[in-house]
Amino acid sequence: MFKQSSLLVTGGTGSFGRAFVRYALDKLDPHRLVVLSRDELKQSEMRAELNNDPRLRFFIGDIRDRDRLRRAMHNVDFVVHAAALKQVDTAEYNPFEYIQTNIIGSQHVIEAALDAGVERVIALSTDKASSPVNLYGATKLAADKLFIAANHYASGYDTRFSVVRYGNVMGSRGSVIPFFRDLASRGVPIPVTDTRMTRFWISLPEAVEFVVESLEMMNGGELYVPMIPSMKLVDLVRAIAPDSELTEIGIRPGEKLHEEMVSIDDARRTVAVQGRYIIQPTASTWGYDEPPDAAPVDEGFCYRSDSNQSWLSVEDIRDVIRDLP
Repeated sequence: MFKQSSLLVTGGTGSFGRAFVRYALDKLDPHRLVVLSRDELKQSEMRAELNNDPRLRFFIGDIRDRDRLRRAMHNVDFVVHAAALKQVDTAEYNPFEYIQTNIIGSQHVIEAALDAGVERVIALSTDKASSPVNLYGATKLAADKLFIAANHYASGYDTRFSVVRYGNVMGSRGSVIPFFRDLASRGVPIPVTDTRMTRFWISLPEAVEFVVESLEMMNGGELYVPMIPSMKLVDLVRAIAPDSELTEIGIRPGEKLHEEMVSIDDARRTVAVQGRYIIQPTASTWGYDEPPDAAPVDEGFCYRSDSNQSWLSVEDIRDVIRDLP
């Protein structure tokens, strides 16, 4: 499907973008891979890391700039939209900046993809977009709605849009793992916001593969959620620094005690298939078809990190983070 195609990833020099580009070059064999981001230094470093691969095209640009997006998407077949502002507490103090990037920027991606005749677009979301309590989550929920609804007015076009939603990514930019390791090496007590806190967890390679698989199977209008394990924050600390003292500092602005990826209300239109949940569109004028092997979830189902059926133990966490930088 992707062989000799043209791909574009927004936010291409971020944690996910870099991992996706490496995977695509190694496994998907595209003719051209466009990396769109705002950071010229990161692009230069990435070009060197990838030995100036001739299939790569680096575009300096911001998703707030609709005209630049249109130029970048010329003759592109598939788009992975990973660009976003993501820090929960920062969003609480800079709300309109997050609205401009995560909502208005996402609409620009949609319009540019339609104008350029892109075949498929998949947008990355977050567990914080389900029943959001913070500004960041609210902007990502709005972006999710924009991408799903885009299929309505794209029904006369060939372009289709879907969304992927997953939890915390191990080893991504902003991960607490290097922070905890540094404190432990200096014998400093490790701060945790709340000892009851739980989170979904997925590795960066797993996230990339899930996005690629979703891009392959999408018809337009799906919101894909992986079946992934949960972990307790205190277990993460014990895996990294078993002898360190813990200090409970309280939940930060906008933070949840537990995360959610499928709400009770969304569960009424959610099915399970092939190791994933699919939240199906509320209405589909573009001809959406439910996967033939899909099974509806149980009445009252809610996919939360504290009531998940799959958990990582301290030893499990220690094993999976051992090779992380």
